[in-house]
Formats: sequence, structure tokens, C-alpha cells
Amino acid sequence: MTEEIVKTALSKVMYPGFTKDIVTFGFVKDINIDGSAVSFTVDITSNAPEVADEIKKEATKALASAGATAINCHIQAPVIPKESSSQGKNIAPQVKNFLMVSSGKGGVGKSTSSVNIAVALAAQGLKVGLLDADIYGPNIPRMMGLNGVKPEVTSNKVMPLKAYGIEMMSMGALMDEGQALIWRGSMIMKAIEQFLRDILWSELDCLVIDMPPGTGDAQLTLAQSVPVTAGLTVTTPQSVSLDDSRRSLSMFKKLDIPIAGIIENMSGFIAPDTGVEYDIFGKGTSQPMADEYDTKIIAEIPIEPAIRTGGDEGVPIVFSNPTCESSKRFIAAAASVWATIEEINANGGVDNKGVQPTTPPGVSACSTGAAPEPKKEASSDESCGTGCGCH
Repeated sequence: MTEEIVKTALSKVMYPGFTKDIVTFGFVKDINIDGSAVSFTVDITSNAPEVADEIKKEATKALASAGATAINCHIQAPVIPKESSSQGKNIAPQVKNFLMVSSGKGGVGKSTSSVNIAVALAAQGLKVGLLDADIYGPNIPRMMGLNGVKPEVTSNKVMPLKAYGIEMMSMGALMDEGQALIWRGSMIMKAIEQFLRDILWSELDCLVIDMPPGTGDAQLTLAQSVPVTAGLTVTTPQSVSLDDSRRSLSMFKKLDIPIAGIIENMSGFIAPDTGVEYDIFGKGTSQPMADEYDTKIIAEIPIEPAIRTGGDEGVPIVFSNPTCESSKRFIAAAASVWATIEEINANGGVDNKGVQPTTPPGVSACSTGAAPEPKKEASSDESCGTGCGCH
């Protein structure tokens, strides 16, 4: 009995619900062989007992057929997630934790990062949702292989779409392909609230939220609607991206959102023919920014053609090729994010009371509620006196 024989036998054991085997997924660990006695560990991504039982049964059967006489299969399941301890306004209370994925500018790979982080979190055994809140550029349905798929509506509520063990909703799933959205701020704010309140999300451990680029109405509305457990910023190594990413990190601070880290995307290039990594756009240039905001770079994701292919074909690279370099970095980033979320909850969670609007519902921020004073002419550099900031 050799390790090669053991792996060949175990490669016939499919992970329940998937079309890949436990060896290809990299779940088989610590193989020990003593004659015809074999012991090993399968590090699974689900804490469901039926998954562990099926893998153990099929692995034992496969190794017995290969000639093993004593088989010890140890199943290592993930720890059951801790409940969130966050407080404040929450219009989606069935969701335990909210992860806001943001960027200072568009085109930095924020949606790609959101998708692969979500898939990697689900692979840890977590119940994960993915909300595409990027109103103007809803690309996630294509990246998740759900382009053109319309959700089911039940009693004026919308059922989220499902792929790769993840619940997903996006404006792209609700509107016709190619349709332009020309919305004012109030419409964006309403859409964000409906995505949280009117989607039939199940009991989720984490909802990953892919935000529009920048720091505007969508980000403020989300922070006021739910207690965001952590924020994740995606940038590229160039200075023009880092300048805008500082605004994103500053926004987290102002909205009382703990920072889970920075993903530096397009950090180097991995040649598909040789596997050699080249530094073409810069690499590691986000570190001074991370130090400035007392956070860390949790992943440097290189330009790798397989990432683009996976996004275009709707098969995230973390799922299609979990052992490639980019996938390993996304998986490590997801583990870091979840460790941060658990630490935040252990220390009392978050509270969004401090970012709630101070004016009563239906009252403009330009209104003081007092009797109007006689109108006076205001110079170009003088305020109207109401505190609205119009000058």
C-alpha cells in the first residue's frame, strides 16, 4: 500500500453535492500507511453530519477495494459559527454578519473579489449570501453563472438565486440585460433597503455585499440599515487607485465599520505557460496605506488569465481550481476576514446607532422645524443659516 494508491482510491470519492472528488479539492490530509493499514484526515467544509457520514463510508469502501485491511478515516469539520453580538438598526435580522466590500474607484476587481471571497467562505462550511449592490454595474449574475436567470417572486417577496452553495441577488437579475439605470440618490437608497428587506434571505452566517464604487448614498444607506460587521477594501497597486482607496477606508472609519483588511488586486502577473510571476503594475504598494489606517493587506491577487475566464464563464476560480495560486490567496483572505468577524463579535460586535439620521422621517435636512425667519440675501460664500451645508 502506497500513498499514490491511497490517493488514487480516494479520488473516486466525490464531495457530496459537487462533481469533484475530495483529493482534487485538497481535503485529504495526513496520510499514514503501515503495511495495509491506512489512516488519514478529510478536512471537510460542512458541519452537516450527513456529509461526514457519506464521505467516511465512501472513502472506507474505496480503500477496501484497493486492498487496505485497516482503515481509520478522521473527519475534521469546521467549527459552528458564533452568533453575532452586533446591535442597532437591522432590517435583515436573519443575517448574522454583514461584510461590505468597497473600493474607491471602479475597475479594480471588486466584484471578482466579492464572488471568490463568498465562495471561499462557503467552502469553510458557512451559510453565505452574496448581494450585488453595485446598482450601475451589476456583473455578479454573469460571474456566478446566473446570467439571464430570473428569480421567483412569492407573496411580494423575491427568492434569492442559488449557485455554488451561495444565495445571490442582484439588480442584474431583476432588469433586462443591457438596460441603463439612471437613478437619483433617493432611488438608490430605496433599492438598497429593498435588497435587504424584500429578499427572502435565509438564516445566513454572512452576507457579502458588493458595493458600488466610491463613497455615496448606497454606502451610507447600508450602514444605517444594518450593523455592518466589517468592511473590506479592494484596490490595485497604482497610486491613482490608492488615492481613492484611502477615501474608502476613511468612509469605514466615519461609519463605525471595523476594517477587515485590504485586497491588492492585479498585484503582479502569473504567466500561464511558465507559472512565473512578474511585477508589471507594482506589488505591495498598499502597505503604507494599510499602516496608515491600522489594517493589513490580506491578499495580493495576481493577474491570472484563469480568473478572467472564470468570471466570463460563470465559474469562480476558487471553485473551479481551488489549488491554483490565486485561489489559495483568496481562500487565505476569506479565512482572515472570518477570523476578524469572529474577533469583532467576541468583543461585543458593532453598533450603527451613531450613524443614524438625526432628522425625523420626512423632514428635510434643510429644515430646522422652527418658524421661518425673514428672508435675507446671502452672499456667495454665506450659508442660508439652516445648517444644510448648501454654501
